[in-house]
Amino acid sequence: MEWASAVSNKENLEESLNLCCEIIHDSLGMRDPDLVTVFVSYHHSGLYDVIPSKIAERLNSKHIIGCSAGGVIGSGIEIENQPGISMTAGILPGVELQPFHILQEQMPDMDAGPEQWESLVKNDSHDNPEFILLTDPFTIPSDELIRGLDYAFDRSTKIGGMASGGRAKGQNALFLDQAIFREGAVGLGLKGDILINPVVAQGCRPVGKPLHVTKSFENIVFELDGYPTLDVLKGIYQALNERDQGLVGQSLFLGILMDEFQDSPVMGDFLIRNIVGLDPKAGGLAIGEVMREGQIVQFHLRDAQTSSDDLSAMLSQFRNRSATQYKGALLFSCLGRGSYLYGKSNHDVEIFRQIVGDIPLGGFFCNGEIGPVAGTTYLHGYTSAFGIFGPKYD
Repeated sequence: MEWASAVSNKENLEESLNLCCEIIHDSLGMRDPDLVTVFVSYHHSGLYDVIPSKIAERLNSKHIIGCSAGGVIGSGIEIENQPGISMTAGILPGVELQPFHILQEQMPDMDAGPEQWESLVKNDSHDNPEFILLTDPFTIPSDELIRGLDYAFDRSTKIGGMASGGRAKGQNALFLDQAIFREGAVGLGLKGDILINPVVAQGCRPVGKPLHVTKSFENIVFELDGYPTLDVLKGIYQALNERDQGLVGQSLFLGILMDEFQDSPVMGDFLIRNIVGLDPKAGGLAIGEVMREGQIVQFHLRDAQTSSDDLSAMLSQFRNRSATQYKGALLFSCLGRGSYLYGKSNHDVEIFRQIVGDIPLGGFFCNGEIGPVAGTTYLHGYTSAFGIFGPKYD
């Protein structure tokens, strides 16, 4: 297995493609790649339609997958707010790739059997494929798609993101082999001698203490530990220092403990969800997730330092536990990270290089990130989700 990555910020798309393809070909010893991922900033939107065919012509690649992007990542560089194209290519011996495109009307009902989901993505769960998944935020319910794939392929890693750059239906692009789609989702199932090692950094730290949900309805939490949720939150707020109190108004989240038998949960053990509203009369909070009584939750805050610390911790945990020889990686990062969060570009890729190593890394800034927490795949926000590739067999 061998990977290569290239990136260009040239304003001329033809020049950018030529440069990236030359770097890829040179890095791979002039061999044809089995897979090319490509992410293209919205500055080149007028030429989206020609990109897959031009890449296939130059690299003679077997498969291509990618999408439009609000910003791109490649060769250890994050390109934001300017033209950019990122390409990451792999030579994957012993790996079979199965591409698929999905429209919303083709999706099975949520009570459908796993065989319908297998048929939809043209993959068999007995093969334990790994998945790269890219979706359009305007034309397909990504969270439902992810739940369906998790149901049918419960042992498979799924990593990816929602296309960005467009602001309305039809403005994003999804690339699959030599085709371009303006709606739905595209993906690849990869089976054989490959593992995708996921690292999902949600960038939050807990405040207060873990609490039990004692009264809830759908996505509204009315009571925590037997007290009105807003009263509990007021108590937590009053105990915070002045700096953290200033974060509550714009960076407060609720974390849901994924392993309820864990005695001492820490940062990274929670699924982070937005607080989307409040009900002062009932004392309840509306959460961006359906809640149930008995769950353990904890309020969280997010800021640049916390996001940086969390990313370092999650990557260090991966490095310390992984026996896989990793060869390349993709990064699906939120549009709200990068220079918007840190005040500078290249923050996340520099931490990756310092901790994991200087391996080929590509990706893009997403409208939502796809990756697992505690073995279940979710659609995230404000997250950096890595898929780190290595051989399954030594």
